[in-house]
Amino acid sequence: MKKIGLDVGDVRIGIAVSDMLGICANGRESYRRVNDDVDIKYFTDLAVSENADAFVVGLPVNMDGTEGKRAELTREFAAKLHDFSGIPVVFQDERLSTVSAERALLEADMSRKKRKKVIDAVAACIILQAYLDKTGR
Repeated sequence: MKKIGLDVGDVRIGIAVSDMLGICANGRESYRRVNDDVDIKYFTDLAVSENADAFVVGLPVNMDGTEGKRAELTREFAAKLHDFSGIPVVFQDERLSTVSAERALLEADMSRKKRKKVIDAVAACIILQAYLDKTGR
């Protein structure tokens, strides 16, 4: 079954989807947020259409391992997503995922304008791939 990776931000949510074997994560899109209800319905519909059995949500942990306000907001969104969809949500430490995504896009010589459009999806891909590599599925 597929997994859907999410990099949850205030304005955009990066989306990645795994292959059926759970080996490879593929960046899908950067979704522009509307409100929690609309957003959660969008992700639930995506999970159903992709036949996904879990959401892998990046958890923004501080460098010292503590959780701040952003992690709390992410956990609240994930709880609402699980309650509405009934699909399990697992968390993946996302420390430096956006930094890694930015570095990869810079190395690809992508313009600033194009980077802004895809960076969240690339970060979601990094989060999901880290989860797939860790769990072996």
